[in-house]
Amino acid sequence: MSPAPLRILRLPHGEGLPLPAYQSEAAAGLDLLAAVPADAPIEIAPGKRAQVPTGLAIALPPGTEGQVRPRSGLAARHGVTVLNAPGTIDADYRGEVQVVLINHGDAPFRVERGARIAQLVVAPVLRVVTEEVVTLDDTARGANGFGSTGLAASRR
Repeated sequence: MSPAPLRILRLPHGEGLPLPAYQSEAAAGLDLLAAVPADAPIEIAPGKRAQVPTGLAIALPPGTEGQVRPRSGLAARHGVTVLNAPGTIDADYRGEVQVVLINHGDAPFRVERGARIAQLVVAPVLRVVTEEVVTLDDTARGANGFGSTGLAASRR
């Protein structure tokens, strides 16, 4: 299967930054970079959040969504993650892609221009038609196990 095109509009404050790219042959996500001014990085205090611009607007292929996901290195080393992970970019959104980062660490975190702040995964979306019913079909799990499968090891 050939890759689908992701149309990208570089905004003025994104000039000079690389476009999102996969970092390995089998990578699932494209890296998103911070498009903050070089002379005005964003500092996120512990327990605080910030909306970080990427300097990009995109046109996703029809039938897909963009999932903005955290980078494991930022989380492991600094306690910084994407607040609404995964954030969803709808296929008809044409505004700037921005990333809401939160600092769960114990030290301030500085977001510099060009820093890799998140990943963008483009995934298919199944559209459904809602249908109200009086009952649902039975399953082994039923209504048990909110927060887990609810199935004992011997029942699996």
